[in-house]
Order: sequence, then C-alpha cells, then structure tokens
Amino acid sequence: MSDQLLSRGDFERISNLAIKAATAEHTHISLSDATGGTTRFANNQITQNVNSRRLSFSASVAFGKQRGNASTTDLSDESVKECVRRAEASARLVPEDPEYLPPLPPQVYPILASLRWETARCGPARRATEAGRAIRQCREAGLQAAGIVSAYASAEGVAASSGLFAYEQRSSAQFSLTATGEDSSGWVNDQNRSIDDLRIDDRTRVAIDKALRSAKPRELPAGRYTVVLEPAAVAGLLGALLWPLNAKGYYKGTSALAGKLGQRIMDARLTLQNRPDHPSLLGDGFDGSGLPSDSRTWIDHGVLRQLNYDRFTAQQHNTSPSYAPDAVHLSGENPIGESVDDLIRTTQRGILVTNFWYIRTVNPTDLTLTGMTRDGTFMVEDGQISGGLINFRWHDSPLRVLDAVDAFTAPLDAITMERDKMLLPAMRVRDFNFSSVTRF
Repeated sequence: MSDQLLSRGDFERISNLAIKAATAEHTHISLSDATGGTTRFANNQITQNVNSRRLSFSASVAFGKQRGNASTTDLSDESVKECVRRAEASARLVPEDPEYLPPLPPQVYPILASLRWETARCGPARRATEAGRAIRQCREAGLQAAGIVSAYASAEGVAASSGLFAYEQRSSAQFSLTATGEDSSGWVNDQNRSIDDLRIDDRTRVAIDKALRSAKPRELPAGRYTVVLEPAAVAGLLGALLWPLNAKGYYKGTSALAGKLGQRIMDARLTLQNRPDHPSLLGDGFDGSGLPSDSRTWIDHGVLRQLNYDRFTAQQHNTSPSYAPDAVHLSGENPIGESVDDLIRTTQRGILVTNFWYIRTVNPTDLTLTGMTRDGTFMVEDGQISGGLINFRWHDSPLRVLDAVDAFTAPLDAITMERDKMLLPAMRVRDFNFSSVTRF
C-alpha cells in the first residue's frame, strides 16, 4: 500500500543526511521504494503468487569529472553514510568522464495522477481472483491459459547537492493472457495505473475468440500483402523508431533518421507525441537525473520536428535537454473508426496481425527489421475474418511501413512483451513484406 511507502518527508530526511555526509563537489541521490506483486498462471492453474517490497538507495558523487556510484538496500543512517563513502572512494579511483555534467539545479515538475489507490491496495488475494476468472473462462472454452496479473506501487525520488529535489508516488497494473488450443493461440496484454481499468473479463474473451477462430490454420505463400496491424503490432514497429530520435546518434550519423530533421518521415496524417499527462498512459514526472517530463511533439503531420537531447549533447548544440518519450501517443487526422473491426470491415483482402515478436534489427541504416507474427494471424476477405493462417516471418522497415498507411483508427491501448504501454492506432498498410512462412 502507498501509505506504507516512504513519504516525501522520509526521503527529504534521508537525502539531506546523505548530502551532508558527502565531501565530494557534487552529490546526486536516488531512492526507490517499491511494493506489490505478480500472480503467474499456466496450464489453467496459478503457479506463483508473490508479494515483495524493495528499498533501494544510490549515491553518485563527483570530484571534478571523476564520478563514482554506490547503492544499498539498507536505509539506516549509518548504511546511508557508508554508501556515500563507498561512492567517494570509487570516484577517486576512476578516470575522468569527459561527458560528466554537474547535477541539475532545482526544477519545476508536472503534477501527474500517477498513483491509483485501488492498485496500491491490491494484494495477492485479489490478483488470484482476477487470474482465476481468466483461467475459468479459458477452461470452459477448451483452452489452456497462461499469463500474469500484477499490481505495484512505488515512491521514487531524486535529490542533489545543487538543491534539486523530486518525489513521486506511482502505480502500475498489468494483465497478460495467452489462450492456447491444439494448433492456435490468442493473446491480449494491457497495462494501466488502475487495476480496475484492465477490463480482464473483456480482454480474456478477446484472447479466447482469437484462439478459437485461428484453429486449423491454413498456409498462405510468403509475399507482399495488405495487412491490418493491431495496435500491439504497430507498437513493435514504432518502438524501434524511438531510439533513432536521439540527437547524439543523429549528429554522429549513426541514426536511421540522420539528415531528416524537418523532413517528412511518415504518413502526413500522423503525429507522434509524448503525453505524460494522458490518463491511459504511464508517464513519469521526472527521470533518473531529475529532468522534468513534458508534453512534446516529435513528429508533426509526418515531419520530424524534434530530436531527443541528453544533457551533454544539448550543451554541445546550445539547446535544452529533453525528456525521452515514455508516454508515446500516435494519432492521425480523419481516423476510419474507433476499433480494429472498423478496419476489417473496409478491407477487401488482407492479413490481420495481432502481434509481432522476436523483433531484431537487420539493417540499422534504413531501420529494416525482422520478426514473426504471433498469437492470432488471420485471413481477411470481403470485410470479414475468413480463417486463421500459419504465422509468417517478415522483413520491413517502420520508415517504409508508416509511409504506406492506407487507413487507421483512433489511438488504442498498445503494449507488447518488448515495448511499454503506448496509445497507437490500428493500421491498414500496403505491401507489407512477409519473407517466409514459419512452421507453427
């Protein structure tokens, strides 16, 4: 529960103790107090149901540009002081860091609705009940259920000898389910501040429906097809586009976006933003250095407008550092509807993809990726799903795919096993490259 977490006053006392104990020129303190747990289930039974609480304190100090770090899970006064001493001893032994910068001065932070009490108060009993309902629905449908229900709350803080101070309480709940039949599977996943907003019963029915409808899949030859990408599949592609936004790689020429600032890099109807204030996203108020989060437009109507500057690169280019996108929101003008079904109904012939997995980079210069479809790949004919398909391997670039968009929906929940929660539209895309058929 959040009332068991370290309070703002607790953190002020601990950070002041550490900063006063330091002899270094600069001291930066980070503290995390996280509590909660995860219930795991497989083969239609709960396999693990655990709760934990973990305290973590770390000190980063610097003599000039010599920087040292140390951490501890013991928050007693003597342990905190000892941690600072170990960081200072380490700093005197290491070479100078040419990119080191002193801690930020005091900042103004956004006030976000980052804590939901129902999540903070959710314990093993409620998680087991939620998991049990999903298991029961899958069992009744003749399927095997595997997945997780998790609920966590935390207190996070940073402070520095510069006067910097930030503190925030956060919560996060997640539900993931794979419903498996003899030759098919269906998958759902979502994450939210509130466990009540996960809609576990509804999502379980979606996974079951996918598993049942994709039974006895047929094989379709590899090739280029019109595809309907559900939001999770879009997340797998878009997530790979976020790292090339970093300014350091851009100016070194190693980014796939190098030279493209001010140019159109995706469909002109699409706009990519960071929205930490959005209630369906899990944006934080500050990062580990104490830099405040902000709402920022990275790509405006298809045109790359902003780069992500770390503090050192920002100083090199005489600009302000920016908060890396952690509450990603992609929207477009004139969406075709509010759901994936709206895209399916208007698709004459194509392939519906639920999710991608095992995504890896093939060519970083043009951001060509490879991966496989998973947990619900379907043939769409005359505006309806006509049956399941054997999965494909694919090779394509988000830079090409996001410029070949035929239609899209309003933003929807999007999360994968490899990417954090985003709000992204489902998309219909032309000529998606399926390079081979898998054997499952």
